[in-house]
Amino acid sequence: MLRRGLLAWVSRVVVLLVLLCCAVSVLYMLACTPKGDEERLGLPRANGPTGKEGYQAALQEREEQHRHYISSLKRQVAQLKQELQERGERLRSAQSHPSDAAGLRLEPGPPEKTQADLLAFLRSQVDRAEVHAGVKLATEYAAVPFDSFTLQKVYQLETGLTRHPEEKPVRKDKRDELVEAVESALETLNSPAEGNPNRRPYSASDFIEGIYRTEKDKGTLYELTFKGEQKHEFRRLVLFRPFGPIMKVKQEKLNMANTLINIIVPLAKRVDKFRQFMQNFREMCIQQDGRIHLTVVYFGKEEMNEVKGILENTSKAANFRNFTFIQLNGEFSRGKGLDVGARFWKGSNVLLFFCDVDIYFTSEFLNTCRLNTQPGKKVFYPVLFSQYNPAIIYGHPDAVPPLEQQLVIKKETGFWRDFGFGMTCQYRSDFINIGGFDLDIKGWGGEDVHLYRKYLHSNLIVVRTPVRGLFHLWHEKHCADELTPEQYKMCMQSKAMNEASHGQLGMLVFRHEIEAHLRKQKQKTSSKK
Repeated sequence: MLRRGLLAWVSRVVVLLVLLCCAVSVLYMLACTPKGDEERLGLPRANGPTGKEGYQAALQEREEQHRHYISSLKRQVAQLKQELQERGERLRSAQSHPSDAAGLRLEPGPPEKTQADLLAFLRSQVDRAEVHAGVKLATEYAAVPFDSFTLQKVYQLETGLTRHPEEKPVRKDKRDELVEAVESALETLNSPAEGNPNRRPYSASDFIEGIYRTEKDKGTLYELTFKGEQKHEFRRLVLFRPFGPIMKVKQEKLNMANTLINIIVPLAKRVDKFRQFMQNFREMCIQQDGRIHLTVVYFGKEEMNEVKGILENTSKAANFRNFTFIQLNGEFSRGKGLDVGARFWKGSNVLLFFCDVDIYFTSEFLNTCRLNTQPGKKVFYPVLFSQYNPAIIYGHPDAVPPLEQQLVIKKETGFWRDFGFGMTCQYRSDFINIGGFDLDIKGWGGEDVHLYRKYLHSNLIVVRTPVRGLFHLWHEKHCADELTPEQYKMCMQSKAMNEASHGQLGMLVFRHEIEAHLRKQKQKTSSKK
């Protein structure tokens, strides 16, 4: 009985275990059944390709997905770069102070609008610069001088002790700058828009001279002069580089054939100097230029007949009648002499050149005088080259060459007299309108600076530049005993500056040491023999 019960219980347990195994097998098969097409990534379907072909298809599908993903990333990187570049340009535009000052707003927009804004800014730089009208200045030290140049040389004021008053533009940036200006002018002159297609083309050989100056908050102004198609005719181009592309401002055709210059010379005694002056005048003004009137204003009567005799002899020898002699009484006054000479003219508006008797000029300078003046608009204040004492320059009075050979612009022969304002070219109408000289100033000095300041305070353009054809001839300077110790010291300093260059004065100061050194060297040489 007990055995039958145990067997029945064991059979039931076995049946239950079998049923449990079956259930587990069914659940396992359900869990391992492959998923649908939309969810399956790795395994092939039951009725699809199997084995190697199925796995290759799956790998190709994965590669295609990666390629799409990489392309998407590249597009996003390109978009980010473009946006970063645009934001950088906006930031630079916002930080541009000149643009703000000129009202320029370089916001992102059509290229035409951006180009128009840039052009407007460059035009505003031209308007701010002293191109079309003069700018009122407080003192004579505020004026920005021009430098002048030819194809070979540059004539500069700010030389210092290590540079030369005239030199070749050895610095590449300066040379390239001036060459570009000349080439740009030639391109304009030879453009088809200039008209006459049969005229000869302009070349660098037609370039005469140019002047330029840089206003550091605006740009560089160039005025370039070329030979014209006829005698006494010139072509001038004004260019401006507003710290960007060079721009043509205007082009003029200038005919100077009928432009007369009235040279006014105040004088008292100094017959020998006047004789030398008239030799230069006869060659440059009568023989070469031919468009000159001379006005001599003489103070006092001492040696007056000798001066008049020199004038009359020149008149007869050269058949020259275009001169005026005015005699004044009283103490010599340079300002009064020039003022009287300018107002004495009764003809039409004439170009005046205020000159001293110890000045030498060339015929080229006379054209420079004409080209840099314009009634009601422009006056010319050239910086002349002041000659050192020839006896010191050449070592001995007997070794001094003829005057024409002395007039060489070098560091050893002289200096730019940038503190002098006496030699000037201006139209009579401008001189009268500005009020002329201060006649209360007596003797030499002071009246020229006073007149120069009045022009600086006006709306006229003052052209200040060194010129290669205007020289101040050396003459001995006397320091009177009546001067105070301080005045005498200043007079001697001025005399020393006009005597010789820095190096030459040093050789004079140390000449005893130099002579002692030469004696020692000579003794050593003799002892070796």
